[in-house]
Amino acid sequence: MATALLFAGQGAQKVGMGKSLYENSAPARALYDEADRVLGWSLTKVSFEGPDTELTQTKVCQPALFVHGLALHAILQEQGKLADVTMALGLSLGEVTAYTAAGVFDFATGLRVVAERGRLMQVACEQSLGGMAAVIGEERAKVAELCAAFDVEAANFNAPGQIIISGEKAKVDAAVAAAKDLGIKKVISLNVAGAYHSRLMEPARAAFAAFLDTIPFASPKFTVFTNTTGQAVSDPVAIKAALVKQVVSSVLWEDCMRAAVAAGAAAQGVPPAFLELGPGAVLAGLAKRTDKAWAVRSFSEFADCTA
Repeated sequence: MATALLFAGQGAQKVGMGKSLYENSAPARALYDEADRVLGWSLTKVSFEGPDTELTQTKVCQPALFVHGLALHAILQEQGKLADVTMALGLSLGEVTAYTAAGVFDFATGLRVVAERGRLMQVACEQSLGGMAAVIGEERAKVAELCAAFDVEAANFNAPGQIIISGEKAKVDAAVAAAKDLGIKKVISLNVAGAYHSRLMEPARAAFAAFLDTIPFASPKFTVFTNTTGQAVSDPVAIKAALVKQVVSSVLWEDCMRAAVAAGAAAQGVPPAFLELGPGAVLAGLAKRTDKAWAVRSFSEFADCTA
């Protein structure tokens, strides 16, 4: 049976993540130590000790989640638990983690890619006044009407009935205020630094494209799905284009999950069809919301890897 790896996106981070991996695994410790050297600042200290205000910064949490996911990957690989893995997918920044796990670039290169992505996105947030909100329990067509009416964009299609909208804060706030009058029962404003996956990230997209021109990409060793289309992507040129586009385009996470199942990540069986590598079990929750029959096992700390 084919197994797919799931890598976490921004928002999953929490202070203390990865500490048990560092303390109990030589491969994980080596990755964290290399990350500190590559970045030129102590990712380990911020990840393990915080403060939360620093860890939640876009330029910090993106590389922190990347390293955490690949540290878990290294431990499971050493334990021989990834023999059935034939595909990977990641939510937003997690897509970079998935490409790295698939060998599109090595760890240090992938870390530089995600660190620059996070830095540029934070700059774009600081240069604009953006916001996001979660629309709960509605079909895509209804959300599209809301977006059109208030000139905002659909940023994430996470699961059936969970869609995130993004754009100028005033427009997002107006959409939230008017939602009930439009027959939308539940819209929740999100506490975020900016309007991710919207046109407000265009400065980050343009600069990221220039940065990636200097980075060599290889073909993935197994199937990886891109958030931009929800489909598999294998050509290095197409992967690079997808990473650039993803900064300003909708994250089609539900589509990616369904495509993985269609590609052979069977809904039943042992080992699980999906292995989530990230803090908490955010992606497992989205999977269950999409289809309760899908088997997902989540790994966050060292104890999870040895259970």
